[in-house]
Amino acid sequence: MNVVDSIIIYLYLLAVLIVGISAGRGVKSLERFSVAGRNYPSLIVFATLSASFIGGGFTMGNAEKVFTVGIVNIFALWGFSLKELLVARYIAPRMDRFSNAISVGDIMYEAYGKTGKVVAGVFGMTLCAGILGAQVGAMGYMFNVFMGVDFFWGVIIGFGIVISYSTVGGMAAVVLTDIMQFAVLGVGIPMALAAGIYALGGWGALSAAVPHDHFRLLGDLSVPAFISLFLTFLLGETLVPPYVQRLLIGRNTESVRKGTYWSGLFSIPFFAITGLIGLAAYALKPSLDPNLALPYVIQQALPVGLKGLVVAAVISVVMSSADSFLNSAAVAFSNDVLRPLRKNPLSDRAQLWMVRVANALVGILAVVFAVAIESVLDILIYAYHFWSPIILPPLVAALFGLKAAPSVFFAAALAGFLGTWIWKTGLGMPFGVDGLIVGIVCNAVVFTVILKLRGRAR
Repeated sequence: MNVVDSIIIYLYLLAVLIVGISAGRGVKSLERFSVAGRNYPSLIVFATLSASFIGGGFTMGNAEKVFTVGIVNIFALWGFSLKELLVARYIAPRMDRFSNAISVGDIMYEAYGKTGKVVAGVFGMTLCAGILGAQVGAMGYMFNVFMGVDFFWGVIIGFGIVISYSTVGGMAAVVLTDIMQFAVLGVGIPMALAAGIYALGGWGALSAAVPHDHFRLLGDLSVPAFISLFLTFLLGETLVPPYVQRLLIGRNTESVRKGTYWSGLFSIPFFAITGLIGLAAYALKPSLDPNLALPYVIQQALPVGLKGLVVAAVISVVMSSADSFLNSAAVAFSNDVLRPLRKNPLSDRAQLWMVRVANALVGILAVVFAVAIESVLDILIYAYHFWSPIILPPLVAALFGLKAAPSVFFAAALAGFLGTWIWKTGLGMPFGVDGLIVGIVCNAVVFTVILKLRGRAR
C-alpha cells in the first residue's frame, strides 16, 4: 500500500475513533446506551440502518459469489431488499406501541412474559455474537490483504477502535460513526466498480471476458433452490436485534417508516454494484481466488489517493456492521437476560456500568473467537439458524399485538429449532431447500395451531 493511501486510511480510522468517543459524553443510562434518545429523523435512520446491514457478506461475500456463480446471487440478495420494504410497510408503522422498549426482549416480554424476553435475549445474543465474530475476522483479513498488517494486529487495530467507541458511547456513538461510514462506503464502493470497468475498457469488454452462464438468471440453481436462497436472504436477518433497535430510535413512526423504506431501495443498486465488482474481477483475472475479488479490483484499478479512500470504505463496511451487532449483543445480555433474572433492580448507573462491561467483554471474546477460528463464514451461516426459525414468527405476532402464554411461545420456538436441524442435518436439505425456511414454517404452524386449539377450548 502506498504511503499516501496508508495515511488516508489511518487518518480516517482516527477520525472514527474521536467522533465515536466524543458521542458518549451524554450517555447516562441503559436506555440512552441502547436507543440514544429516540429522536433521529428519517435520513439518519436510513443511513444507520443501511450501514448496519452492509457487512462483509453483502460486499466481499457478494463479489466472491458473483465471481463464482454469476449474477444469480444478486437476484437472491434482493430478497433482503424486499424484506426491508415489507418491514417499512407493515412493521415500522406499528412501532409506536413500543415507545418504552429498548430491545427485542422488551417487545417479547409484553406478549409472552419473562420467558419470551429471556429466550429472545439468549438467542439474540447468540446470533449477534456469531455475526460479530465473522465481521471481526473479515476486518483482520482486510488489514492483511490491503495493508500487509498481520491478521492478529489487523483485528486488534480495527476492532479495538470499534470496542472503544461503542463501549463509551453506546448507540449514540454507533449512529454517529455509522453516518460517517455510510458516507464513505456510499461513494467508495461504486467508485471501485467504475474503476474496474474503466480498466477493462468498458462494459462490452467485461461482458466478452465473462462466461455467458454468469449472466443467466438462475445460474446453475434449480427453481426450488433459488426460491429457497431468496427466502433465506428475505427471512434470515428479519427483525434481528440491531435492526429492531433502529426501529426504536426514530423521532416518530413516520421517520422510522421512511428511513427503512429508503434503506430497502438503496440496497437494490448497492447489491448489484458489489456483485458486478465480482464480474469485473473475473474479467481482469479469471484464475483469481474468488475471495480476493473485491480487494483485487481495488488494488489493480484505482490510482493513489482514491485507493486509500476506497479501502477506507471497505473497512467502513465491516466496522458499521460490527459496532451494531456488538451493541445489540451487549444490550441483549444485559437487558434481556441478566436484568429479568435479578431479584433486585439496579440503579441507572449500575445498569449503564453493566452494559458497558458486557459490551467490552463481548467484543474481547469476539476477538478471541476470530483469531482462534479460521472459517468464521460457516459460523455466520449457522448463526442465522439460531434466530428466524426460533424467534421470528412469535416476534412478528407480538408486533401485530398478539399475546399468548409463555408455553405457546416455547412450543413454537422448540418446533422451529427441531424442524431446522432435522431438515438440515438429518435429511440433508431435500430439494436444496434450506432448513431455516422449514424451521420458520414449523414454528409458525405450531404457534398458530396451539393458539386456535386453546381458543376453541375456551
